[in-house]
Amino acid sequence: MDYKEICRLIPHRPPFLWVDQVLELNHDNIRATKQIASDLDLFQGHYPHYPIMPGVLLCEAVFQTGALLVASMMKNKADNQEDMVPVLTRIINAKFKREVHPGDAIEMIVKLDEQLDSVWFMKGKVLLKGKVAVKVKFSCKLIQNNNRK
Repeated sequence: MDYKEICRLIPHRPPFLWVDQVLELNHDNIRATKQIASDLDLFQGHYPHYPIMPGVLLCEAVFQTGALLVASMMKNKADNQEDMVPVLTRIINAKFKREVHPGDAIEMIVKLDEQLDSVWFMKGKVLLKGKVAVKVKFSCKLIQNNNRK
């Protein structure tokens, strides 16, 4: 899945789009990547002499990857729900194990645990050079997007 398809499926856009490419997509899991640019403005303040990617943004990369999984699953249903958007409802047990720095390439893996009506329960992780940097469980709910353009 390329950038154009990613933008078609989820509402996030630069500078707040944290998925560059989807490498693998199955019925209940997804694997995506993001190259962390060295010149991001956020590194000027987090931290100037030791730039580190904020953990909350690493979690956001996982959440956006999960949104892509949900959107692709909805796209494949007969009752195509293009006017629905997944919105984060819960973050559970976020664990930060490795630092991510400017220039690093990260991989996000998200797996669907359960779907109850319009709520999706997932678990995800960020890998840095094949090792876990972040682990998090989360849920999102599909809501009506009345502002879709």
